[in-house]
Amino acid sequence: MTTPRPTASPGPVILFDAACVLCSANARFVLERDRAARFRLAAMQGEVGRSLSRRHGVDPDDPATLLVVEGDRVRRDSDAILHIYETLGYPWRLAGILRLVPARLRDPVYRLVARNRYRLFGERDECWAAPARYRDRIL
Repeated sequence: MTTPRPTASPGPVILFDAACVLCSANARFVLERDRAARFRLAAMQGEVGRSLSRRHGVDPDDPATLLVVEGDRVRRDSDAILHIYETLGYPWRLAGILRLVPARLRDPVYRLVARNRYRLFGERDECWAAPARYRDRIL
């Protein structure tokens, strides 16, 4: 007997590059650890993701950041990553300790990795698709 999964909430949407191996691995990590099903995910290459990306100033054909969109609030770069991990709960919220480092120092490191993500981690020929059990959380 399986435990029923919580219904996906209308909570924050994570916009990620589904062609990026690192970004896709992070998306899967979040889906597997977000037991309260707070987050929904949208690939920047998909229809919903493209629209949201453009609305918030990110080129979906050359995404340079991950976004977390929650209502009118948009988090990007290291703030987006830290928000995700803090929201996942213990032990992942311990990543919030990195907030002691000012964003003006964290973000250049984030952007360096983001600019080189395909070279460092690889690029998929086809965009990553979530396992069927998580499809209700993918936009």
